[in-house]
Amino acid sequence: MRLEIFLGACLISFISFNTFAQEDRGYKIYQFPANMIPKIDGKTDDWDSFPKEYIVGTDQLWDDSGRYPKVDPKNLDVKVKVAWVKGLNRLYFLYEAYDNYWDFSLAGLHNDTFEIVVDGDLSGGPLIQEQHPNQTLDKMETYFSYHGVHAQNYHIFTPAVGKDWALAWGSQPWIKNLPYSNIAYNYNFKPGERGRLIAEFWITPFDYAGAEGPVRAVESILYDNKKIGLTWAIIDYDDVNDEKVKGFWNLSKNHKMYGNSSLGTVFTLLPLEEKYLKPLDARWSFIVTDMAKREVTFKDQSRGKIEKWHWDFGDGTSSAEPNPVHRYKEAGKYLVVLEIEGPDGKARWANQWDVAVK
Repeated sequence: MRLEIFLGACLISFISFNTFAQEDRGYKIYQFPANMIPKIDGKTDDWDSFPKEYIVGTDQLWDDSGRYPKVDPKNLDVKVKVAWVKGLNRLYFLYEAYDNYWDFSLAGLHNDTFEIVVDGDLSGGPLIQEQHPNQTLDKMETYFSYHGVHAQNYHIFTPAVGKDWALAWGSQPWIKNLPYSNIAYNYNFKPGERGRLIAEFWITPFDYAGAEGPVRAVESILYDNKKIGLTWAIIDYDDVNDEKVKGFWNLSKNHKMYGNSSLGTVFTLLPLEEKYLKPLDARWSFIVTDMAKREVTFKDQSRGKIEKWHWDFGDGTSSAEPNPVHRYKEAGKYLVVLEIEGPDGKARWANQWDVAVK
């Protein structure tokens, strides 16, 4: 009987913390080619190729403070572009905003803010100390072991003057420094004035980011068509002395998205556009599957319609299989070449001494 009660309590607890899931509205993260990585300089020209249909504007937000029933571009008008580059576990942002009153004169949190929550592996759940499932634990212990560890919250000050560019809300401020993030601003207004601001930056999402620093950190691996948790809110102060005119413009439908990544939205990492790809392109990878026998498994990763493969293993032998397994008789470092052929022509990919066996 006690076991049944215990299991029932566990089930209720599980349901209570997993009722919500990130909402997938079809938001996209555009992929830049490796030769078009945006330069973090506060300028927009690197983003000219970004498709307009992937821009997330103010029309996608709602003010869940209840002070503003609808969007007014004369008060606040925002456009957000998000991109990535294959091979770099970074999310690139171009934040463009018009505000009729920029509030950034104070040293604390009272500052116009672009607040981002990123959950790189869609693990979901609370990410701040105040929402830890076990509220009987020591508060500072949960802060250092839990807050911002599996998903991260960035309060990005727009702009930051006389203060660091963001509050990385948690016990790991190292995530807002190079080589894990970078930012540049472009604006020409003073506190209390109207005007346009550009904030260009990138951040690194982490599956694990602890207070001990990057030594044990695990970056979120980004790849084609991966879905990640990503949402944001814009905190718009309109009077340095009056909190009642503050707007909280939210992309999520849930106010507490700031502390629970299950209450956010889903973004999909797009593959590279066809115009940047060759119709036929040779690529391959390998893994040593049996070190004692010098056995190497090769994997064709070429693009295009392929009719013929020719592998030169660098030891005088070859194969016409797409994904051959080869045993080297002698220890050494080998030049391995893959040649492919199809309706669009021929292509070759060679790696000098990458394949080494002993």
